[in-house]
Amino acid sequence: MYNIFVYGTLKKGQPNHHVMTDANLGNAIYKGTGKTIEKYPLVIAQEDNIPFLLNFPGKGHHIAGEIYSIDGKLLKFLDEFESCPDMYQRNFERIEIVQWEDDSDSPEDRAEANGIIECFIYSTTTYQPEWLNLPCHESYDSFGTHGLVYSNR
Repeated sequence: MYNIFVYGTLKKGQPNHHVMTDANLGNAIYKGTGKTIEKYPLVIAQEDNIPFLLNFPGKGHHIAGEIYSIDGKLLKFLDEFESCPDMYQRNFERIEIVQWEDDSDSPEDRAEANGIIECFIYSTTTYQPEWLNLPCHESYDSFGTHGLVYSNR
């Protein structure tokens, strides 16, 4: 199993969350919430209003998201879904645990709140330079006050 941190349309209540719950695509276990240790710009760009985490450490915010444990089948699907490595690149990132909700972990495997966990995360180095001038978000919500509703591709 692999830990993955999702911050955009794959989160609960967002347009693509169904991907994380479709057993035909693989298995995902929700573990809890976290935020990136490093600050990054999370912007909404392109005509489809896609959330992009720009791989530009030190600018932006500590990004809030959800932590899942997923199997290799779902990881492979997510690589294709996220157009990895062309649009997004999958890297390891240190995530601060905000709230751990998975009670199924054995006591020795249970993460403590405010602990650190390494997770895969999809970010991009292949962005337009002007995206660095877009408003940065700490947390993504397709239906947020920014008014930029995600459009399924």
